Amino acid sequence: GDCELVGISDGNDEKRSFLRGKKTKHTRDGGGNYSQALFTEEEAFDEEECRVLSNLHMSDDDGNDSDDIIDDDSHNKHQPPPKPPLCGGNRPRSRSAPNIASTTSFPTFRDAIKDRAGWLIGLLFLQSCSSFIIQYNEGFLQDHMVIVQFLTMLVGAGGNAGNQASVRVIRELALGTLNERTMKPFLKQEAKMAFGLSGLLGLTGFIRAALFRTPPGETIAVTASLCAIVAISVGIGSTLPLVMKKVGIDPAHSSTTIQVLMDIFGVLITVSVSSLVFSFKMFMHKGSGDDVNDENSS
Repeated sequence: GDCELVGISDGNDEKRSFLRGKKTKHTRDGGGNYSQALFTEEEAFDEEECRVLSNLHMSDDDGNDSDDIIDDDSHNKHQPPPKPPLCGGNRPRSRSAPNIASTTSFPTFRDAIKDRAGWLIGLLFLQSCSSFIIQYNEGFLQDHMVIVQFLTMLVGAGGNAGNQASVRVIRELALGTLNERTMKPFLKQEAKMAFGLSGLLGLTGFIRAALFRTPPGETIAVTASLCAIVAISVGIGSTLPLVMKKVGIDPAHSSTTIQVLMDIFGVLITVSVSSLVFSFKMFMHKGSGDDVNDENSS
């Protein structure tokens, strides 16, 4: 990584210096003196590619500076052919660029299917938790069948919002734009995005429930559940890839994981929020199970 020997003369004295480990250049001021300065970031190339920093400057016997390079026959016979300038000049480029696709190695089919299938099988068992939640709250859901009709919409909205946030984080990590310096402002923006999207999707869910003449209690329960699900899903989707990368797991798995997690959290949030809403007497309606049993007994 060392640069070549550079000969420089100032007046009648010929100075030679080895420039090691630094990218430098020699500049000449108005008085004919030379000084050594660092290359700018645009002028400097890799140290392995640095060959020539400046031309050999000699002075004549009278002390007058001459910018001509020594050019005699005996000198040229022992000198190698000149190389194209690599420092401060145009960087030479090869005529044929390497084919990146040909040098890329993909994992074998056995390794790929082992990694992907193992992860999907684990998520399959994890997704069974949502059925346990539904089974545990079967009585409540039977009394409020309208909530069951909105359940797929609520769970799907959470999965979509979380997957959208997860894919964005994965893309920024792949491009290298998401790092320690940009992490804090990025997470702040995602927090604002979580509240913004939850409000917009909550309003959309409210309009959808109102158009289908959903009872007021179910309408409020669906709207509140949708707002909570979307906000939580965006929060998990934007942080899950970062956590996976931190513990050494491929962040690409977060896009599938967020879908399963929001299936579980979506059902749990919907049941919890709906139970809270229907705990108020003003939202109880005659279609509840207790009222039906009282009518049948009478």
